[in-house]
Amino acid sequence: MATETSSGEAAAKDEGRKPAGKRTSPALFVRQIIAELRKVIWPTRKELITYTTVCLVFVLVMIGIVSGLDWVLTKGIFWVFG
Repeated sequence: MATETSSGEAAAKDEGRKPAGKRTSPALFVRQIIAELRKVIWPTRKELITYTTVCLVFVLVMIGIVSGLDWVLTKGIFWVFG
C-alpha cells in the first residue's frame, strides 16, 4: 500500500497521472499525438465505405422502429383518452 509523501503524489501514482504542478510541454504533447496516430490501423477505402453503409442502414432502421413505436403509442393514447 502506497503512503503519501507529498500532497497528491501517491494519489497521482495510483491513477497513473503526473503529480499536480508538472505539465507536459506543448511540443511533447504534439509528438505524443503523432506517435499515437502512427499506431492506428487506418481502414481501406472499401472498409470505410462498408462501415459507413452499415452505420447509415442501422440509423435508418432505428428511425423506423422509433417512428413506428411513436405512431402506435400516439394512436393508443388517443384511443384511451379520446
